[in-house]
Amino acid sequence: MKTFKKYYAFPASPEEVYLAMTKAISIQLWTGAEAEFTEEVGAEFSFWDGDIVGKNLELDFGKKIVQQWYFGEDTEPSIVTIKLHADKKGTSLEFVQTNIPEEDFDEFTAGLNEHYFGGLQDFFEEE
Repeated sequence: MKTFKKYYAFPASPEEVYLAMTKAISIQLWTGAEAEFTEEVGAEFSFWDGDIVGKNLELDFGKKIVQQWYFGEDTEPSIVTIKLHADKKGTSLEFVQTNIPEEDFDEFTAGLNEHYFGGLQDFFEEE
């Protein structure tokens, strides 16, 4: 099992980034696909028709999102921790995900960068 950690920058406030990541309608806009998401601890969610599924563990408005993402029945829980920090240009987002199966790591992290965070960055790009 591997851990992935990366920082991303967004030209928006931490509160705006948080809302984009926790409101179903916003998630659908930046993913371009159906999303099932309820901003509630314990609620399960699904993005991209089930490509990413999990459960909310902790939600701290504008500051932190902690989720469990499912990789399969027989793997250890994969915990995603997203911390939002205000900076001069908007928001610095710290993403940490633990227990990514080794055989999925390269493809999964490439998808995170291109689709998950790429879509979110496109959502906030200034015209």
